[in-house]
This record gives sequence, C-alpha cells and structure tokens, in this order.
Amino acid sequence: MRDIVDDLLRVWYGGRTAGLATLVRTFGPATLPVGSAMLVDPDGGVFGSVSDGCYEGAVLEAAVEAARTGRRELRRFDTKTGLEVGADCGTIDVFVEPFSRNDFPEFPSVAADIAAYRPVTVFTVVWHADPEVIGQHLVTDRKHNTEMVSLPESDIFVSSFTAPPRLIIFGANTFAAALAVQGRLLGYRVTICDARESFASAASFPGAEVVVDWPHRYLNAQAAAGEITARTALVAATQDPKFEIPLLTVALRLPEFGYLGALGSRSAHANRVEALRAGGFGEATLARLHSPAGLDIGARTPMETAVAVAAELLAVRAGARTAVPVP
Repeated sequence: MRDIVDDLLRVWYGGRTAGLATLVRTFGPATLPVGSAMLVDPDGGVFGSVSDGCYEGAVLEAAVEAARTGRRELRRFDTKTGLEVGADCGTIDVFVEPFSRNDFPEFPSVAADIAAYRPVTVFTVVWHADPEVIGQHLVTDRKHNTEMVSLPESDIFVSSFTAPPRLIIFGANTFAAALAVQGRLLGYRVTICDARESFASAASFPGAEVVVDWPHRYLNAQAAAGEITARTALVAATQDPKFEIPLLTVALRLPEFGYLGALGSRSAHANRVEALRAGGFGEATLARLHSPAGLDIGARTPMETAVAVAAELLAVRAGARTAVPVP
C-alpha cells in the first residue's frame, strides 16, 4: 500500500469512494508480496497492482464492484478466474473493499506515520462469521509482521509499515544523483551528504534528503544516534581522499551496516586500500568494503554505474557475493 498512499489520500480528502484491493495471501508462485494493493478511483484510474498482470482485469472489476455496492469480501483468484498471461501465476487471495472517509476515517493518521517513517500497523477483518464486522480496521503503533492471521471465527490481515531501508550517499555529483534514482526505485530512503553547500542542493536531488556536513562527521553522528543498522547501505561517491579516507575509517569501525561501497577506478581503489592499510586496517576488515563498488557489467556512464552498484547492493542483501544468470 505504501506506493499508493498519495492516491488514497487524494480520494479520502476529495470525499469520494474508490475500490481498494489488497493481496492478503498467496499459494504457489506470486509476482508481488503480500500487502500489495490496487486502488481504482472514482474516475476509473488504476494505481498499484496485486498480481503484476496475472489477474489485474478480474481484480479491477471486483474493486469497482466493491466501490459501487459497498460490499467487502475476500476473493480468491486462480487460473480459472481472469488469467491474462500464459504463465502460471499461482493462486491469490485478495480482500476488496470500498475506500472513503467513512470507510477508513483514521487513514490520514496512518499516511502521516508512513511518511514520517514511524511504525504503524493496520489490522483489517477480512472474514468473520458476522458479515457486519468484515472490513473493520484497527490501527496501532506496534510493530508486527505483514501476514494473515486465522482465528476460529475470523481472518485478520495485518499490514505493517516500518521505516524503509536507508541508502546514504556521500558526495554530491552526477554519480550520486543517478544512484539516488536507483535507490528510490528499490524502496530505499535516500540521503545525500556533502560538505560543500554549493553542490549539496535539494533541487539537484529530488526525493532525497540532502545534508551539508563533512561525511565522516555525519556518519559518526548517525551511528551515535543508532541510525546505522544492518538495513543501511553506505556509498562513498566523493573520490576525494580528504573526504573519503576519514569517511571509510569511520565506516569500517562500525559494528554493522548492510553494504559499504566506494566508487572509483581500479587505480583509485589501490590508493584507497593503501591509505586504509596505513591507517591500521587489516585484510579481514577491508573485505567489508566493496571497492570499486558495483558488479562488473561494463558500466561507463553515471546511470550505468548506478545500475551496477544497485545490482551489487541487492546481491549482498540476498547473501550472495557474486551474481549469476537466472536459470
């Protein structure tokens, strides 16, 4: 639902009623994760997806019907119901409901928590022995897994929103701008940090938080505040030793991070490693650094380099040191 929050708010504040479909359970292969949602607004606009093409037509019709009739129900879609592609898309359970101010009066508060990266969880009754209870929502700030919970007389879908993973890019340049775009596409909260105020402009990095500070000082402060975790990716894009070496010195001393990469040529990498060794870092510690950052895909341009770095980041996140072709 996170990707359609703005569309939901537009309907809510417009005082209109839309149809909302939420993927609550999957059986077999599924192209999208549980919690994915599709909104069909009163003008027929479609936002989001629950099956990435497999059952979209049938789900759209169900959402439109929910908005028209006010009916809330748990629907199952399989290869017998609206398959639009030749592949086996498995079986999915989708909860369809009308969405409006009256149906979900607490939604603006939920949206505000999501935007502020505060944890928020929505419990929705998707099936109950008493039909009048179906569709009721309960909102809490406690963290839960996103999942279906089956009880003797009801099924509850738990939709949990936590802060997205972070990507902190040190250095404000064209490579950083390209990587920021890739990071947002992958669902990261992106921060750009550079000590040079003239380069660290919010207008140059739309959608990213921009911080004017020395990279090593900002990273130290973030670590002290508990903001650097196993879900944090760090990328040095400065390629200037006076910024880069102090930054990497701080980073390599951190107890945890999700990814640490440094852009640059192989000669820049050699100089970087030599400086870090001179600073007392051994081979085991240096192995935590991906340098030069990115998978070897022949990247040359900033955007190509960003794709290479993003691919390596995903491979590391999945626990793989190298990438192999999909079988």
